[in-house]
Amino acid sequence: MAKNVLLLDATLRDGGQGLDDLFNNGFSDKIFVDEKKRETIKHLEDANVDIIELGSIGPSKDSKDQFSIYQNVQDLSKFLPTKRKPGTMYVGLYIGPDTDVNEIPDWNPSLVEGIRVILRYSELQKSLDYCAVLAKKGYKVFVQPMLTMRYSDKELDLIINSSNAMGAYACYFVDSYGYMEPKDIKRLFDYYDARLDKNIKIGFHAHNNMNLAYSNVLYFVNLETDRDMIVDSCATGMGQGAGNMQTELLVPYMNKYLGKQYNLDAVLEVCDYLDTEMIPSNLWGYSVTRLLPAIYKTAYKYALMMRNKYHMSFKEMNSVLRDMPDEFRNRYTKENLLYLIQKRNSNGTK
Repeated sequence: MAKNVLLLDATLRDGGQGLDDLFNNGFSDKIFVDEKKRETIKHLEDANVDIIELGSIGPSKDSKDQFSIYQNVQDLSKFLPTKRKPGTMYVGLYIGPDTDVNEIPDWNPSLVEGIRVILRYSELQKSLDYCAVLAKKGYKVFVQPMLTMRYSDKELDLIINSSNAMGAYACYFVDSYGYMEPKDIKRLFDYYDARLDKNIKIGFHAHNNMNLAYSNVLYFVNLETDRDMIVDSCATGMGQGAGNMQTELLVPYMNKYLGKQYNLDAVLEVCDYLDTEMIPSNLWGYSVTRLLPAIYKTAYKYALMMRNKYHMSFKEMNSVLRDMPDEFRNRYTKENLLYLIQKRNSNGTK
């Protein structure tokens, strides 16, 4: 059993990115108003959640504050509670290594304590160098290689060695497309555990495309280790695509079996708001639409657009996903999808 398993709630961050994605594709106009952001943070504090993610950071031409996506760490940190709960860590996430590091201030108590950084596979060394600079600036850095299953052992070694050198707070593996199985979790955990410095926490971020997030997380938290671990979740599973491990599902388990004292009622306050005001019908959570791309280890947005924009049947979608060139799978673009649909139509597939 792990020495300590910490719960990180990413509702505002992952949920905000999910709403932004839906908005950009014309599927939802829901937003997070500032009052509800602050209420959500307060409820998560009352729930005794260990780590609260306030949102993400990434430069953009237009403001995305309504999706908890901010231009800089200073704007994100404005949502830090005036009176912070002792023992609670507040974090934000850089969507990529795009902000000029010289514009990022050294850490001070007015800013979030922890910074998560999504590693960009095509710019891996740049992303890791970015993490190292943030660590030098005094932030607790979480190293986040999205779609970790695509990384070779050599690339994982680079991530792990860099994490050790910078003194990272945590190093994650991320099931971005939701197709990992327990054997994959075991392999990655053992690989990390044997090579990471012992004071670096190992984190796991699960997605629900194949309805495996809960079982995969339970497998993860029950791995035998003396190392501290972090598991991510979101209220109602809110997030991009099929969404994430549900906070309200995980909290009772951790209370019962891991000796935690999370307050489920406070989590349910967040769920109530999301359920009544924020959840666009059938646009996150498990569905056949999100299952199909996971079967073929493919970006979920192909299926989302095929189903909701082009109104394709599941059988038609399965045909496109099954026969897709491998070089398209890890990167959705409108052009890629249009090419695939035109190719299918020209072949007379029904």
